[in-house]
Amino acid sequence: MTSPKKKRASLEYALAVASSRNGMRLHRLVWLFLTHLFGRYYCKVEGIDREYLDTPGPVIVAPVHRSNLDAPLLVTLTRRRQNFLGKESLFSPKPVGWFISALGGIPIARGTGDRGALKAAQTLLEKEESIVMFPEGTRQIGNKVGEVFDGAAFLAARTGAKVVPVGIAGTEHALPSGAKFPKRARVCYVVGEPMELSNPEGGRISAPQRKVFSEKLALRLQEVFDKALVRNNR
Repeated sequence: MTSPKKKRASLEYALAVASSRNGMRLHRLVWLFLTHLFGRYYCKVEGIDREYLDTPGPVIVAPVHRSNLDAPLLVTLTRRRQNFLGKESLFSPKPVGWFISALGGIPIARGTGDRGALKAAQTLLEKEESIVMFPEGTRQIGNKVGEVFDGAAFLAARTGAKVVPVGIAGTEHALPSGAKFPKRARVCYVVGEPMELSNPEGGRISAPQRKVFSEKLALRLQEVFDKALVRNNR
C-alpha cells in the first residue's frame, strides 16, 4: 500500500510536470498526432455536440468507459486541456509516469477512496480546469451503463463544476479489454448538455442530493450512449 507521504509526492510531481513548459509542449504534440493522424485516418472519430466540452469554468467530463482509447480520442474533440485520473500502475516506470503526467494524468489508487487524488482533482477544478472522470470506474462491457459512483457528484458539490456526460461508441471494438493494439474502426462521441448540482434551498449539498444527482447522471449517460451507438451503426 502506498504511504500518504508518497501519494502526496506523486500527485505534486504529476501536477508539476503537467504545468511545466516541456509538459505543455508534449501535450500539444500528442494532441496534434491524435487529431490529425490517428483520429482521422486510423480511428475515424466523429464528435456530436462537441462544443459542450468547451464550457467555460471548471468542468468534469464524465464519459462511459469501454476501452483504453476512450480518453485519448476524447481529447481530439477540443483544444481545451483534459486532465484525468489514472490507476497508479500506469505511472511506472518513471519515464512513462512523466509522459502520462504531461498529458494531464493524476495517479489514483484503484479500489480505494483516494482522498489525495480527489483533492488534486478538486485543486484543478478550483483553477477552472477540465478533468475527465469515468463515473462507472473501471471499463465495462456492453451497451448498458453500469453503476455510477458519486465521485463526480462529490467534486461538483465541492467546486461548483459542471458535469458533462459523454456517450462513446466504437472504442470497445477498436481496442477491447486485453488487446495490445487498436484496430481500424469508426468511433462516435455524443456529448450531452452540462449538468449542474446545486441546493435549491442554498447552503451545503447533502449526501442524499449527491446520490440523486448521480442517478440522474446515470440516466443522461445512457441517453448519450444510446445516441452514439445508433449514430455509429448507420
